[in-house]
Amino acid sequence: MSNQLHLQQFQVQLTESISSNIFLKISLGNYQGNEKELKNIYVRKVKIKRTDMLSFTYRYKTRDIFKNFQIAEGIGLINHLLSNDFKIATLFTTEKEVILEHGKKQLISLREKLVKSNLKPSFSHDKEKKRLIQPVGKPYLEALRITDREGKVFKNAQDKYRQINQYIEILSSLIKELPLGTIKNVVDMGSGKGYLTFALYDYLRHVLKLDAKVTGVEFREDLVALCNDIARKSEFNKLEFVEGTIEAYNVNQINLLIALHACDTATDDAIYKGIQANAELIVVAPCCHKQIRREIEKGKVKNELNFLTKYGIFLERQAEMVTDGIRALVLEYFGYKTKVFEFISDAHTPKNVLVVGIKIKGKGTNSKDAKQKAEILKKIEETKAYFGIGYHHLERLFDLRS
Repeated sequence: MSNQLHLQQFQVQLTESISSNIFLKISLGNYQGNEKELKNIYVRKVKIKRTDMLSFTYRYKTRDIFKNFQIAEGIGLINHLLSNDFKIATLFTTEKEVILEHGKKQLISLREKLVKSNLKPSFSHDKEKKRLIQPVGKPYLEALRITDREGKVFKNAQDKYRQINQYIEILSSLIKELPLGTIKNVVDMGSGKGYLTFALYDYLRHVLKLDAKVTGVEFREDLVALCNDIARKSEFNKLEFVEGTIEAYNVNQINLLIALHACDTATDDAIYKGIQANAELIVVAPCCHKQIRREIEKGKVKNELNFLTKYGIFLERQAEMVTDGIRALVLEYFGYKTKVFEFISDAHTPKNVLVVGIKIKGKGTNSKDAKQKAEILKKIEETKAYFGIGYHHLERLFDLRS
């Protein structure tokens, strides 16, 4: 049987399986094209705004890209890819698997395997994901207008619900790096309406089964009253919200300090409080890096980056990187292992940068550590000189000098 006939038969089975609703998915592999790092493509049928479409997942070495096509256009694209770039394809249906493979001597084989499957085609655009914070039976989510009384997430709150879970997933992975039972006292600096604060308390107490106390610090009196009322009605007895600024908050014992989107130097104030309390874990998502930008504009230093920083948008990005870079250096100076990474909590929110400090036990007690601290101070001074920065707020809080 000719190669062309095998291709045609496979294409017919693909088209018929989609039209008869027995299509589960198709996997394209053994990529031989020119696009760097592309490994596989997976295709499934979805319904978007009541229209049937084919959703393509382009699986690269370090990322996935998603594209949706009308049914006919998607089938045409699959046929094109099979004729050119991918050397193997497996069609999964509720009745059988059909495998098309380009073999040796450019011969194409077609084989089928009957299957006994209880799977049914799912046309949901967003695959259901096991969330750490489930919506059912959570009075605080209802009070915060995330869910209705039955635990169904409101349509206009889907993004916020995903964002909450994204943060909890990140914090969960960081908490697991600490010895079991470390987290006993948590402070959320700038807790706002308390979305994350409530969810983190729920996760620590009811998922991890930790006897943890959580405090939200917020300067808006009405939000503090609202959150304390919700905490009381939810019977969250070790969750409280206090009125005040990050700068004025009295440091007690803290194991985990969080500050999400504390504006400009308020992030430095939060890091300062966490280091003062010798917190085992510090997690901040900075925003509004105004202080260092003003310093760079005032310094007007000429260097190799002038061709970039003459543009406002590039200056803003440079100020963000320098600000958070020095914050990471200060954390390292005080014995923290640091991580700085970018994430997108969902498709509809901007990128966020998290600066994380994990306390290294015993760090700073020997001559090697002293040498490293001197090198860090030197690096901070060199960075400030290069960009014409008079001071960094966090550095000033600790009165650091090289």
